[in-house]
Amino acid sequence: MIITLHLLYSLIRDMSKKHPHPNDSSQMRDVLEFDPLNKSDTKQNRKESSSQDGGSSISSSHAASSTSHTASSTSHTASSTSHTTSSLHAPSSSSSRTSSPSRGASSSPSRGASSSPSRGASSSPSRGASSSPSRGASSSPSRREAVGHEKRDEQPTCWDDGSSSCCELGDLKRLPQCNRPLGRLDFSSSHTVLVDVASFNSGSVRPQKGRDMWNSNFVKMPSSWSSFATVKTGFTKTPTKVRRWDEIHKHLKGLTKKTTVSVKDVEEAIIKCNPKYKDQWPFDALSSFVKCIPKEENYFPTLFPKIAKLALMLPDYVDKAIPLLQRGKAASITLSQVQISCLLANAFFCTFPHRNATNPTAEYHNYPSINFSSLFGKWSERKREKLRAIMHYFHVVTDERSRPTGLVTFERRCLRDTDVSSWKSCNEKMRKLHVASHGAIETEGTGMLQVDFACNMIGGGVLGAGLVQEEILFLINPELIVSRLFTEKLDDNECLIITGSQQFSRYSGFGDTFEWAGPHEDHLPRDEWRRKQRQILAIDALHFRHSREQYSMRKVMRELNKAYCGFKGDGSGEPDIATGKWGCGAFNGDPQLKAVIQLMAAARAKRGLAFFTFGDDLLKYDLERIHHLLLKEATTVGKLFGLLEDYCSDQVRGGPHVDLFEFIRNHHRPSRSQL
Repeated sequence: MIITLHLLYSLIRDMSKKHPHPNDSSQMRDVLEFDPLNKSDTKQNRKESSSQDGGSSISSSHAASSTSHTASSTSHTASSTSHTTSSLHAPSSSSSRTSSPSRGASSSPSRGASSSPSRGASSSPSRGASSSPSRGASSSPSRREAVGHEKRDEQPTCWDDGSSSCCELGDLKRLPQCNRPLGRLDFSSSHTVLVDVASFNSGSVRPQKGRDMWNSNFVKMPSSWSSFATVKTGFTKTPTKVRRWDEIHKHLKGLTKKTTVSVKDVEEAIIKCNPKYKDQWPFDALSSFVKCIPKEENYFPTLFPKIAKLALMLPDYVDKAIPLLQRGKAASITLSQVQISCLLANAFFCTFPHRNATNPTAEYHNYPSINFSSLFGKWSERKREKLRAIMHYFHVVTDERSRPTGLVTFERRCLRDTDVSSWKSCNEKMRKLHVASHGAIETEGTGMLQVDFACNMIGGGVLGAGLVQEEILFLINPELIVSRLFTEKLDDNECLIITGSQQFSRYSGFGDTFEWAGPHEDHLPRDEWRRKQRQILAIDALHFRHSREQYSMRKVMRELNKAYCGFKGDGSGEPDIATGKWGCGAFNGDPQLKAVIQLMAAARAKRGLAFFTFGDDLLKYDLERIHHLLLKEATTVGKLFGLLEDYCSDQVRGGPHVDLFEFIRNHHRPSRSQL
């Protein structure tokens, strides 16, 4: 029967060649292409084979190639399934790759093999390194060229073998599991404690008594006996020198006596405390904010008098002078959360003296602003969401039932000269790494040292229009804002670490899409000093106007030392680090270079790293590969530093840009067997 059908098929095919139909229908083509000896759909196979071969015609040995292709497809499907299981998100497609033209242009043939457009599919090429040549043939022309080069490289490098040495997120150390004993709270010459230590160690939190200080080493407080203001008094409006706090107390006390307070009342009180800025400070953002919030959510008229009452508690809550965390001096300050709320209430009413001028000759020109005047003007959608977060914070801390009772420590660290110049001789090897394209530092990185991509003026534009990573961090943890009161601009070898801040809000979005998403219940445990077990590290990256500037080894060294200053622990039992694309984006940093810098700093500090790429699947994929290569070759920090020197030397000469990962791969091939 089969022989008869085969003869019939041959007869029809021969006839069709002699007398082709002028309007051959798709049905006739199906008949002509049906092979009774091959029960697969030849039409579909021809279509797939055409795709695999880049549009080439079907060969006479079609049945055999079809069978081979089917087997290859099965292998490919299995590989895809395996990869999808191991990673929730595949590396980004070619569209994300075009966001960095230089990367695509500079990739070498073997790089192309590991990053073809097919990576946007459910499987990454490196993961499927064992797939047959027909798999590579299905890719774009650039992919086929890469395959040609792969054939010349008889033994693929470990960059191409699809392996990863990255760990699971749960394998990294976190607080409180790695928390070391703190002992009793105490003060020292470099650690100022604003609560009474004896009372605290006995179980209660009380303010520490102390002297009023009015000099350049301490915060000049509005309640200081040395703080005076000039006001016009009497019928003739004679300028009269009065104690500043008396004026502040008079105007804020008037607000506390009211059941509800309008924005106009708030504005008048602030301007009376700062008469110099009448007609200079707009309040349109605060006014528009209160008007646009629905009535059922609008508790602000009753909240304003509570904030005023909290501000007036300053002399009772903060009696000891607050030292400034000045440049070049390692020091720390520990305050209670109640003290922080009182200081921020005064910032809300703009009571801090000498902190409004920003010109280069101003007394505090080297410190961030602290008074909230810039937050209240120039209405925008961003200001609305910022004010929602700030108002929620005050809503919590002015309520006796929800007022927080813990402590927070702000520590300025400085890197010693002996730590700055020893990168080339460092023999530490790469540590644990987890890379994720989704997730956030403040959530998935809970319990780790969380990196704040900071401005050297701590907090950046949190009180202005800024709304990127640092500003968002300060809005959901408003206690961080108080650091602006006493932290001088960070130097190149300095960082700020905040331990114990509480998260009050949730959010979504970034920049113009940022939205306050409601209250956050912070259930993190507290340590022995009643600090939330949350550590935030503020390190500021350099801002490059032109991207090539960053390849100067002097600037690479600066970034290495900055990262190491923050990553360097002060003993055993330190948590690992949660970070990401530090100094990239608006600062024009090279994500690959910044990733390698942080890998080196973490290795030298002997700490693992959780790296969040914020949706950059390609960076995730490439970073996993390069980390595997560095681990497999037991690369030391010193050796990697030498590679950086060579790479940067090439880049500053002005030739075509080459990806750092590609450069490392080409200069760091694995050792091959000599047998």
